[in-house]
Amino acid sequence: MSWTTPADLRAQVQRLWDRGDLLRAAVTDAGPRPLRLNLKAPLASDLSDRFEAVRDWVRAIADTPQVRIEWREWNHRVQGVQRLPAAVWLDTQQDALAFIGKVGQAQRLEVLWQHTAATQPALLAWLFRRPIQALDLADRWERLLAVVAWLQAHPRPGVYLRQVDVPGVDSKFIEAHRGVLTELLDLALPAEAVERGAGGVAQFTRRFGFLDKPVRIRFRLLDPALPSLPGCEGLPDITLDAASFAALALPVERVFVTENQTNFLAFPPAAAAMVVFGAGYGWEALARAAWLHRCRLHYWGDIDTHGFAILDQLRGYFPHAASFLMDRQTLLAHRLHWGQEPDPARHDLSRLTPAEAAVHDDLRFDRHQPRLRLEQERVGFGWVNARLRGLFEP
Repeated sequence: MSWTTPADLRAQVQRLWDRGDLLRAAVTDAGPRPLRLNLKAPLASDLSDRFEAVRDWVRAIADTPQVRIEWREWNHRVQGVQRLPAAVWLDTQQDALAFIGKVGQAQRLEVLWQHTAATQPALLAWLFRRPIQALDLADRWERLLAVVAWLQAHPRPGVYLRQVDVPGVDSKFIEAHRGVLTELLDLALPAEAVERGAGGVAQFTRRFGFLDKPVRIRFRLLDPALPSLPGCEGLPDITLDAASFAALALPVERVFVTENQTNFLAFPPAAAAMVVFGAGYGWEALARAAWLHRCRLHYWGDIDTHGFAILDQLRGYFPHAASFLMDRQTLLAHRLHWGQEPDPARHDLSRLTPAEAAVHDDLRFDRHQPRLRLEQERVGFGWVNARLRGLFEP
């Protein structure tokens, strides 16, 4: 039997709730009323074949609260006149909410709606679009509105998040709610207060004009003949904020970028060169250093799919960047040190050289072994020295 049960009826209404339709109707008085629910009822033949089951089904539907039943009479040749449900209706919004036990939650959204209409009417569009999420945020909604109001009063404030002076709000609250705040602020702020090109939660501060934590770049000068920075003489490595790094004016001709701290610290001496401790997929800070375009730039990453993806992304900022120790010869020479990449990235990469693309294809298509990875710290140090000497030989 596949007749509609009371649980099936509730599931239909629950789906309307999950889509936000019932909540939208609760605050805007929209949506069809009365609401007819889908009902699959017994056929005439079922009265003969399973009369007791039909009678139990009728009783279950009839005992379902909140619904209005439209009945149909069947004149059966054996059982006589029988009255069966032909349609089931929920006549009011309140009936639909009570049917699935959501009256209290709908009332809570109505309170949020009325308060928002009075204080931030531009945000009603967001509440209408995301009513379920609004309920999840109900206990924080007042603070979210307070952040919106603060930024309306202080557009593009040029301060750190820590300096937002709103009762009950700290920088951790703002950071934890950057996604929803972005959507709310985009609706509530004038166009000139939003930098539309800065997208995603990672660029929240830039989008709305906050100061960001300084990104720091760590590097080592590989040639003792290079002049050091004032106050940094003799230091094994130096860390500068991105702006200071971008302003460097050193006679550096080669720059190596490595993702591994041990390789960074142990990188061999090299004439007129420096080594930079890499930043994974984040190259924006390094890209501010225009002088890097005048240097020979080498990237040394793991020989795995993510290593080549990072190289590909680096070339989006520095098209002249060359890979270092990420070739097939290095890979095959270190077979004893092969490992496995936990989560390969198998998408196409458009900025690799033909030789790099061939190695990348071998990796992403598992031609040597599944999920192959050669981590950069497993490359023999003698191999590193030999390749480095080769770069400087005429």
